[in-house]
Amino acid sequence: MYRIKTDLKYSDITPRADFMNRRQVIAGAAGLLAAGGMAQARMTGKKSRYSTDEKQTKFKDATSYNNFYEFGTGKEDPAKYADKLTTDPWSVEIGGLVNKPGNYSLGDILKTVTLEERIYRFRCVEAWAMVVPWIGFQLSDLIAAADPAGNAKYVAFETLHRPSEMRGQKNPTFPWPYVEGLRMDEAMHPLTILATGMYEEELPNQNGAPLRLVVPWKYGFKSIKSIVKITLTEKKPPTTWNQISRRAYGFYANVNPDVDHPRWSQGSHRVIGGGLFASRQPTQKFNGYGDEVAGLYTGMDLQKFF
Repeated sequence: MYRIKTDLKYSDITPRADFMNRRQVIAGAAGLLAAGGMAQARMTGKKSRYSTDEKQTKFKDATSYNNFYEFGTGKEDPAKYADKLTTDPWSVEIGGLVNKPGNYSLGDILKTVTLEERIYRFRCVEAWAMVVPWIGFQLSDLIAAADPAGNAKYVAFETLHRPSEMRGQKNPTFPWPYVEGLRMDEAMHPLTILATGMYEEELPNQNGAPLRLVVPWKYGFKSIKSIVKITLTEKKPPTTWNQISRRAYGFYANVNPDVDHPRWSQGSHRVIGGGLFASRQPTQKFNGYGDEVAGLYTGMDLQKFF
C-alpha cells in the first residue's frame, strides 16, 4: 500500500534551473518507422493554425528544467537520469468503452495520423511558463480510430511503471503509476494533442518520450508523459495530484489567475529563460486559449472547478 502525504505540493520540493529553444521552420508531414520500432532522424510536421507566434523558450531550457517525478523531484533530475529509459519499442494499450480495443505499437499509430507543429504556451501550476514548439497529432484522431462507445464520458491515461529504469518510482510517497484524465469533450478538442517530438527532434526522454499529452489551457501536470495506457470510461477517473492533495490540484486544472494555489498566487508567472531579474508576466485565464475552450465550461463554477 502506498503512503500518500496530503501536504505534498507540486512546487516547494523542486529546485531551480532553466528551459531553452531554437527558431524553426517546419514543412511537410513527418516520417518515422523502422521494423519493430520507431526511428526518426529529424521530426517534422505541417504548420498549424493553432500555433502562437510568441517567442519560443530555448531548447536547452525546455529540456533541462522539467517536472518528471519518475526520475526524481529536482528540476534537473529528469535530464540527468531519463537516458536510462528504453522507449523503443513502445506500445499503447487502448481499451475501456471502445469498439476497437487493442495494444498498438507507436509505429503503427503514427502511420495513421498527420503530425503537426503546435507552438503552444505551457503554464506550470508552480507559476512558471514557457513557449514550446511541439510536434504531434490530435488526440481526437486516435480516439476516433478506436471507435468510442456512446456512453464514454472520460479518457484516462497512465504512465509507464518501470522502477528499474525510472528511479523516482522507487519513492513510496507517490501512488505509482502516474495517472491523469480528461473529460471526453476536452480530449476531443482540436487543441489537445499527443506529442512525439519538439523543436523538430524526437521528444527527449525527460520531456515525456516517446508519447505525451499536451493540453495547453491546463496546468502542466495534466499533460501526462510516457503514456502506455488510454482507457475510455463512463466515470471520472482518478488523477495522481488530485489524489495527493484534492484541495490544491483540481481534476480540471484549468489555468485560472483568479484561483490561487493554497500556497501561492496564480495571478502571474515567471518566464523560463528570462533571467534572474526578469519581471513576472500576468497569467491569462485558460492560458490565453479562452476563445477556443471557455465554452467547454459554460455553467461551471470556475472558482471551484479550476
